[in-house]
Amino acid sequence: MDLRDRLLDFAADCLKLGGRLVRSTPGRYVAGQLMRSSASAGANYMEARGAESRADFIHKLQVALKEAKESQYWLALVRRANLLPGGTADALSGEADALVRILAKSVVTAKGRR
Repeated sequence: MDLRDRLLDFAADCLKLGGRLVRSTPGRYVAGQLMRSSASAGANYMEARGAESRADFIHKLQVALKEAKESQYWLALVRRANLLPGGTADALSGEADALVRILAKSVVTAKGRR
């Protein structure tokens, strides 16, 4: 599976998780933030693939990385605030960690090829 598909699956899974969080005021807040940041990571990656220059490519990859890191935070908050039963977000958190590592390495590689 390529990175595009992984980011798309990640966003879809975060949307589903967000749907389970909306039953409380804190849950609605965290769900909205998580859904936006996870979808934005993939959208910015797609923008990077259509970049107009190397600098534009790097910038958009960095934005995708920033959004993936933000998703890590919201998933950690879901766990810390016990917004869902224990372990519910663990697999998604693991995927967020993997995506952050991939995107970070991609940024380093792209910067090294200037």
